[in-house]
Amino acid sequence: MRSVTIDLDGASPGELVEAVSAVVSELAARPDVESPAACMELAQDLGRALDVGEAALASLVGVVDRSGEARRWGFSSTSAWLRKQLGMRSGRAGERVLLSRQLPRLAEVGKRFTAGELSHGYASTIAHTVNRLNDDDAQAAQEHLLGLAEQECSAGEVARAGERIREVIADRDGTGKPPADARRPFTRSWMEKSKTLDGSAWFKGWLTPEDAAAFDDIIEPLTAPTGAGDDRDHAQRRADALISVLTQGHRRSTLMVIIQLETLKGANTPGRLPDGTPIPAARVRQLALNAGVSALILSPDGHPLYLGRTTRFATPRQRQVLRALYATCAVDGCDIPSGLCEIHHLDGWKLGSPTDIDKLTPTCRFHNQWIEDNPDRVQTTHNTDGRHIIRCLPPWDTRQNPDRPQNRTNRPRESDHQPKGP
Repeated sequence: MRSVTIDLDGASPGELVEAVSAVVSELAARPDVESPAACMELAQDLGRALDVGEAALASLVGVVDRSGEARRWGFSSTSAWLRKQLGMRSGRAGERVLLSRQLPRLAEVGKRFTAGELSHGYASTIAHTVNRLNDDDAQAAQEHLLGLAEQECSAGEVARAGERIREVIADRDGTGKPPADARRPFTRSWMEKSKTLDGSAWFKGWLTPEDAAAFDDIIEPLTAPTGAGDDRDHAQRRADALISVLTQGHRRSTLMVIIQLETLKGANTPGRLPDGTPIPAARVRQLALNAGVSALILSPDGHPLYLGRTTRFATPRQRQVLRALYATCAVDGCDIPSGLCEIHHLDGWKLGSPTDIDKLTPTCRFHNQWIEDNPDRVQTTHNTDGRHIIRCLPPWDTRQNPDRPQNRTNRPRESDHQPKGP
C-alpha cells in the first residue's frame, strides 16, 4: 500500500508539487466504481481543486515570465516553454501567460482565485478584459465583473460583459467610435496620423465598405500566429501584418515541389510539398512544365544536389532549398516558419565554415542569437532526410549532467543577421 505523508506547513514548494502529483496520479488510475451521481460530485470537487492548482501554476508561470528564465533555457518565449515542456496548445499557453501577467494588478481576483472562491474560467475572463486597460479602468472592471460572478452569471456572460466594458471605454476615449464625419455615407476613405515625440505614431481613419473588404482580404490572412513563441495578441499581429505588406515582406515564394531525380525520368516515386503533402508522380511531371514552380531535385539518398558557392551570405537559391527542406526553425520545438528565419552557419562562419547548403540551417532571430550567446549549450544532430536538428541544452548550473560537453566559451561568435527575403 502506497501512502503520502507531508507536513503542509513545513514542506517546500517542490515537496508539495510532488505530493500533488502522486495523489492525482493515483486518482487517475482508480477504476470507475462510484455511481454516476457520486462521480458527478467528485468531478465538481476535483474541478474546484484543479482551479486552485491553476492559481498556483499562474504564480509560478508569472515568476518565470517576469524573470525571462525561459529564454535563458533556449525558449523564445514563456508560451514556447509551456508548449514544449507541458504540451499545451497555443491558445491554452497564451491564456495562462496572460493570466500570470494580469493577476499582480488584480488583487481581489488573485485573492479569491487562490482561496478557491473563483474559478479559473472567471479569473481568465477578467484578466482578458483588463488587458490593455489602464490601472484605474482595470480596477473598476474587476469590481463589476466580480459582482456578476457573485450573481452566478456564467463565464460566457461575464466575458460578454467584459467586451461591453471595453467598448464603453473605447467610446469614452474616442478610440472606438467613428468620427462625426463618418456617421454619414462617406465616399472616400481617409486616414490621419499623429506623431509622438519618441517617433511612434497614432493612427485613426475610416474605410469605405469596399476598402474595408480589401483590407480584410489582404491583411487578415497574415495575422495568424507564427508559432508557439508568438505572444502577440491579434491587434499586434494586425499591425505587424500591415507593416509587412507596406515593406513587401508579405510576398510569398513560388510553389516548391520536392522530387526525386528518377521521378522526372518516369519513375512512380511521388513528390511532396514542403509541408509534406504528397504529389503523384504524373502530377509532378505536369507541374514541372509550368512557370512559377520551383523543383528541388534530390539525389537518391535524399540530399539536395544543389550546393551554393562559398560566400558570406546564403544565396537566394540556397534559401529556397532550405525553405523546402525545413518547414520551421531548425531548433527542436520552435514553430517559426523557415521563410521568416535567418540563416545559421552550423560550424561558424568566423571559424571558416563555408556557405554550403549542408552547412546551413534556418533559425529564427531569437535562436540565431541564442546559439551565438550560448555555443556550449548547443547539440546538433543530422537525420536521414538531410536535415539538421538543433537542441538547446538547459543551463548546467541548475541541472547537473555527467555528459556535459566540453566548455567552448572561447569559441568566436557567429551570426547571420541578413534580410529574410531572397
